[in-house]
Amino acid sequence: MLTSIQDVLKTVRPNQRCISAAQAKTELLSNHGLLIDVREPSEHQQKSISNALNIPRGLLEFKLPDIEKDAERPIYLHCAAGGRAIFAAEQLTRIGYQDISVITCKFDDVYTTFS
Repeated sequence: MLTSIQDVLKTVRPNQRCISAAQAKTELLSNHGLLIDVREPSEHQQKSISNALNIPRGLLEFKLPDIEKDAERPIYLHCAAGGRAIFAAEQLTRIGYQDISVITCKFDDVYTTFS
């Protein structure tokens, strides 16, 4: 029997730091963290936040260690609705990143907050 993605998210989400776009923006202004858009490149090209780095969720744990070697630098992840970012946060935690936050609102709210 397959487990639904929603059931998996219910298991994974409580272990992640989930915050609003407004809180992420405030924190990024003071801690110089890294904002990462884990959506697909085609989604990012349609509409994106100017200072967000686009690394799709499926490639994140392979590419980020080459880009950011400091495991303690704050990392903020967003996607279209929060699900992919939650899974991405879980993977980054597994490989050693220590300060990961997931922006869990819809992309349009993230866009509006950061614009």
